[in-house]
Amino acid sequence: MATSKLQALWNHPAGPKTIHFWAPTFKWGISIANIADFAKPPEKLSYPQQFAVTATGIIWSRYSMVITPKNWNLFSVNVAMAGTGLYQLSRKIRHDYFNEEETAAIKE
Repeated sequence: MATSKLQALWNHPAGPKTIHFWAPTFKWGISIANIADFAKPPEKLSYPQQFAVTATGIIWSRYSMVITPKNWNLFSVNVAMAGTGLYQLSRKIRHDYFNEEETAAIKE
């Protein structure tokens, strides 16, 4: 049973014998790096970088569902990229635009 499932994965059109497997697998490094940056102070985050990560994630998530064969590894890595990018953007926006108002309200 397990052997047949592994063989099916190995011979899949988006399996480990193809670039369709390895490119998204290495792309996980970007999402992991973005998760590691959750500990970084928001003032050190970059709007252009996070917009690019988010847009790439959204665009390629859609693309991964319309190509043949369906590539679930590509889909999942791009959903993760879009999610981490949106989270980082929300941290940056909260820091840049909402902290100033809260600080001013506290001082009054």
